[in-house]
Amino acid sequence: IDEIEALSSIYGDDWCVVDEDEKIYCIKISDCLDQPKWTLCLQVILPPGYPAAEPPIYQLNAPWLRGQDYTDLANSLEEIYVQNLGESILYLWVEKIREVLVEKAQSSDPEPDIKKTTEEVDEDDGDDFLLDYQPIQEDQIKMLNCLTSESQNDEELPPIHHGNPITDRRSTFQAHLAPVVTTRQVKRVLEKLYENKKIASATHNIYAYRIYCEDKQTFLQDCEDDGETAAGGRLLHLMQILNVHNVLVVVSRWYGGILLGPDRFKHINNCARNVLVE
Repeated sequence: IDEIEALSSIYGDDWCVVDEDEKIYCIKISDCLDQPKWTLCLQVILPPGYPAAEPPIYQLNAPWLRGQDYTDLANSLEEIYVQNLGESILYLWVEKIREVLVEKAQSSDPEPDIKKTTEEVDEDDGDDFLLDYQPIQEDQIKMLNCLTSESQNDEELPPIHHGNPITDRRSTFQAHLAPVVTTRQVKRVLEKLYENKKIASATHNIYAYRIYCEDKQTFLQDCEDDGETAAGGRLLHLMQILNVHNVLVVVSRWYGGILLGPDRFKHINNCARNVLVE
C-alpha cells in the first residue's frame, strides 16, 4: 500500500488504477515530459505474495516494441527482480524502462511511426480496423492438401484468408491463414500482412507454420510469440494436434486496455482453430 501511494504521488496522471481490488495498475512512461518521442505502457498485477515471495505479473505495451527490443527489456526487468528479491521493485522497473526510452531518444533509432494506432483502442472505433472475413472456398482447401515442396510456384504470394474476429473486454483477436509450401512463401505472406497498417499496428502478431517435406518425410515448422510469451508455441501445438500441414496461421491481437489473463490464450487458439477448421 505504501509503495502504491508513493508511485501515485511520484507519477501523478501517468499512474492509473485499473482495478483496485485485483491490484491491477498501469503507468505511461516516456523519454521526456515535454515532447516525448518514445512512450510505453507498463501494466502490472500485484499477486498476493508480492513483494516477499512473488514477482509482479507484467505486460509491456507499445506499437514499436517487438522482437529483440521486447526480449532485452523483459530480461532487464527480470534481472532487477532477481537482484532485489523480497523488495518493492515497481519504481526500479519504471525508471529502468525510462532509461531505455531515453537511450533510444538519444541514439540514431528512427522515431516510432506516430500514425500507428496505439494498443489502447477507442471504444467507438467499431470494426473499421478489421479485415473483411473471407470464408475459405473448397478449391482452396484442396490446394492446402495438394501443394508439395516440388511446387513450381514457390515464389508466388499464396491467397490469404481472414477469419472471424473475437472481441473480449475491448481486446480484439483475428486469425489470418495462407497455404504455404516453402519458408520463402511464409516470408512473403508475413510481408504482405504487415503492409496492412491495421495489422502492422496490432499489439501482437503471433504466428506458426508447418510445412511437410515429402522427400524427407519430416515437418519444417516454427513459431513467433511477438511479445506474447508462449503464445506462438501454443499455436504451433494446436496445429500439431489438428495435424495440419502446408499452412501458416497468424493471429493479430489489438489490445484494448484491460488485462485478460489466461483468457487471451483461449481466444488466440479459438481464432486459429476456427479458421483452420473452416
